[in-house]
Amino acid sequence: MERKYIFVTGGVVSGLGKGVSAASLGLLLKERGLKVAAQKLDPYLNVDPGTMSPYQHGEVFVTEDGAETDLDLGHYERFIDENLNKMSNLTSGKVFWNILTRERRGEYLGKTVQIIPHVTDEIKRAIYSLGEMTEADVVITEIGGTIGDIESQPFLEAARQLRTEVGIGNSMFIHVVLVPYLQCSGEYKTKPAQHSVHELQGMGIMPDCIIARSDKPLEDSLLSKIAMFCNVERRAVIGNENISPIYALPRLLHERGFDEYVISRLSLECNECNLEAWDKAVERMTRSKTEKVRIAICGKYVKLHDAYLSINEALSHAASWNDADLELSFIDTEDVEKEGADKFLKDADGILVPGGFGSRGIEGMIQCARYAREHDIPYLGICLGMQIAVIEAARSLAGLANANSREFDSNGSECVIDIMDEQRNIAAKGGTMRLGAYPCRIQTGTRLYKLYGQNIVQERHRHRYEVSPLFRNRIAESGIVFSGVSPDGKLVEAMENPACHFFVAVQSHPEFKSRPNRVHPLFDGFIKASLR
Repeated sequence: MERKYIFVTGGVVSGLGKGVSAASLGLLLKERGLKVAAQKLDPYLNVDPGTMSPYQHGEVFVTEDGAETDLDLGHYERFIDENLNKMSNLTSGKVFWNILTRERRGEYLGKTVQIIPHVTDEIKRAIYSLGEMTEADVVITEIGGTIGDIESQPFLEAARQLRTEVGIGNSMFIHVVLVPYLQCSGEYKTKPAQHSVHELQGMGIMPDCIIARSDKPLEDSLLSKIAMFCNVERRAVIGNENISPIYALPRLLHERGFDEYVISRLSLECNECNLEAWDKAVERMTRSKTEKVRIAICGKYVKLHDAYLSINEALSHAASWNDADLELSFIDTEDVEKEGADKFLKDADGILVPGGFGSRGIEGMIQCARYAREHDIPYLGICLGMQIAVIEAARSLAGLANANSREFDSNGSECVIDIMDEQRNIAAKGGTMRLGAYPCRIQTGTRLYKLYGQNIVQERHRHRYEVSPLFRNRIAESGIVFSGVSPDGKLVEAMENPACHFFVAVQSHPEFKSRPNRVHPLFDGFIKASLR
């Protein structure tokens, strides 16, 4: 069977859920026995989102091989349950970087370097390479932005060219559009969808399938109208109203014939769709719960919840696994600095301090870690959250009153958190941190060992700083256990306070590996402790 290529585009407005739609299709095809690869093309000029503020672009999702990528890749991994890689996210910045590097090396001698064919060829090369690397039956490529954006045009042109190369029978375009409801007239309007498809056709692309996004289910007459005016079959127009949780979307799309149409359109040879295991996970999320668990996420980017998207999802997975309703409260640690931790945390069942960069709100995070320790409230620290817990323990338990991180106090005499040796002479910011999956050796008998049930685990990382070996013994003498270290024993990967019921912190980002039907052991243990 020849490899198939599916492109997912969006129109009218951003944030329609192209990523979730693409991820849902990937799951449906995988559950039919097909090998699926997923990819996101982003039109911004940053090489990757690694240097962006989370307020600009949400969380940075890190792959096993160390790529800093768009948060939609998190949806792909959670739905399709396949580890993605550096080829799974391509930006305009990366495209131009590659082309200009080749030009400076003289690989285009005698040629004028242009958008067509050089930029579009580079984009096509990335799409083809992903399919070859993964040996996928189907490559699903989401094109970021909306139709009409100037910066998206090279990606759309590359997709159009690729279709002519592989043939119409081996490629298809799925267009996600908004069907808004006008309160003043009391009706849904299809004209924005029509204009979006018209704009796409102006790029030389005829959509094969349209996903109509709306607040509530659309009547068949509206879907038929979209089909007629957009020149597609009626069965190729799929209604997709808001649904919660998002993990229920694959079942909804399946029942509306989405994957069946894709299979027919591409002449795919596959099995019947088996969603039994997925449906069980969704049923756990949606059934009535006997308990509620209140988790406080204490960070510096809380005004945009997408900044902690994978953490939110991992907590949701663990709560449903433990038959509990999850109530999240997002605590700005700058507010904690002004008003104290008790005001914000007195009703919390569990406290989580996530990752982040910079000195803003750090003292508030330290107050949150101290509050958790002193009141024996379950604490989970992630990346920066582990460094915060170490600083707090050094100040409160080890007698290091001026304990801090070199990141926040460059001239400090008691920097219990210091920059890693291999990071000291690195000036460039983009893609230079300790990134991707690294092994951790877990000490037998610790809380961490009980959670994982094994001595060696691999988790993904994104950091420059570590627990300073100069202060490690002194902090350990105060009662803190460094329960996880690198295989050579030099780098602290995890710490815990055995005096507390549950006080665990890790340097890694375990949230990236949580799945709705396979909860991560750290989050499972944290929620269990919080329920107690």
